Amino acid sequence: MTQTPVNTADLYDERGEELDSLALQFQSLGGRSHFAGPVRTIRCLEDNGLVKSVLATPGNGAVLVVDGGGSLRTALMGDMIAASAVENGWAGVVINGAIRDRVAIAGLPLGVKALGSNPRKSAKNGAGEQDVELVIDGVSIRPGQWIWCDPDGILLER
Repeated sequence: MTQTPVNTADLYDERGEELDSLALQFQSLGGRSHFAGPVRTIRCLEDNGLVKSVLATPGNGAVLVVDGGGSLRTALMGDMIAASAVENGWAGVVINGAIRDRVAIAGLPLGVKALGSNPRKSAKNGAGEQDVELVIDGVSIRPGQWIWCDPDGILLER
């Protein structure tokens, strides 16, 4: 699904207080600098089993927001999981945590925001919760809510 890139600064100028902005400084790490879509959520800590299984299902242009508790000790997504997200039609992934395989992921047509990277693998037990409300940086993130991401930051409808 091809969409016209929306610049978050322009969107904020238009809609202002209708939007929440994440002040946490996520890095833009995917091959798509601008991405948007309805939110799907996962909460997990240092275990990417649920991330892998959800991104292997049809994304229909959605953005998966993963609250990894801000942990940079293990990666919650690597190039194989990111490639699966592309194959399954996800617009992007926002990870409050780390990824790995940054160079390969930068070459994929997928929006990716994360706090950083670590080559260390995570557990694969599938521990965590799916389609739950998250609070990251004081901002509530709900399944179905609309999210916009670009190099300037991340905006969410309230």
